[in-house]
Amino acid sequence: MTQTIIRSLNGALALSCALVSTSIAAQEFRAGEPIGSINEAGEHRPMSDNVKVFGAFHFSESCTFDAERNLILAMNNGNRGDGTENDGFVSLINPDGSVHTPKWIGVTRDGLELHQPLGSAIANGSLFTVDVGFVREFDLATGKPVRNIEIPGSTLLNGIAVSDDGTIYASNTRSPERIYKVATDGTVSTFVDGAPLAAPNGVAIDEKGNIVVVNVGDNAVLTFGTDGALLETQYAVEGGNDGIVVLADGTKYVSSVRFGSVSRLRPGQPAEMIAEGIPSAASMCYDSTQNQLVIPLNSNFALAFIKL
Repeated sequence: MTQTIIRSLNGALALSCALVSTSIAAQEFRAGEPIGSINEAGEHRPMSDNVKVFGAFHFSESCTFDAERNLILAMNNGNRGDGTENDGFVSLINPDGSVHTPKWIGVTRDGLELHQPLGSAIANGSLFTVDVGFVREFDLATGKPVRNIEIPGSTLLNGIAVSDDGTIYASNTRSPERIYKVATDGTVSTFVDGAPLAAPNGVAIDEKGNIVVVNVGDNAVLTFGTDGALLETQYAVEGGNDGIVVLADGTKYVSSVRFGSVSRLRPGQPAEMIAEGIPSAASMCYDSTQNQLVIPLNSNFALAFIKL
């Protein structure tokens, strides 16, 4: 598949390709290995168990939790130039914040296109992310690229959630403010367009299969049915929101990238602030094994952890 991509800072995208949504052509691909080094004898040696390394981020905007491996997958934007660098990558992070694999997806670029990945989600054995006009899918076990799905008309794809049946929901934060829906066959449609969306950002699926969206433009927490009808509006303590986590009991956690707080919304109760002073609290994820929230801090090149 031959593609020519021209991107600019405002997120504009022009694409010429033979296929819009298709499997990646078979090429050699290699995922990164856990942290280690080559010793004097020329042998690769894994890092000793008594050593911990922290970091390995380069503008991480979102994370998602792989319960099978008990690892956090952190999406990294690389140099964040004009969008043509193709230097985005995915780090594997242990639940204590130490580094497992600095570059898992992105250690090589063979068969890989990943520019500025933002929101991310895991579903049905795949890792999904939004990336400068595309939804990209990777095999969760191997890291290999599976599909690139173009989202025509998008200007800043930001948040993403994937339902149990494989339907993808992705937010477009800049005008046109909308939520896109991608069917399992790759067909793209508009799910929600305009108000009450106000610079929509984080997207999640609740325990009933409804779609929950938070706005950067206000403090609304919006729940839509699968038909796009607005079912409920709740409000976080502060606006400027990015991350949304919904637990099995219906409790919602919302992170404010603008104001650095985390709100908790229990069913039938007003929102309460459980943390504050977190710089650029972006698209967080829930670590269900350790019962903690993990929050990427964007340009601070770090992750924050909140035990629940």
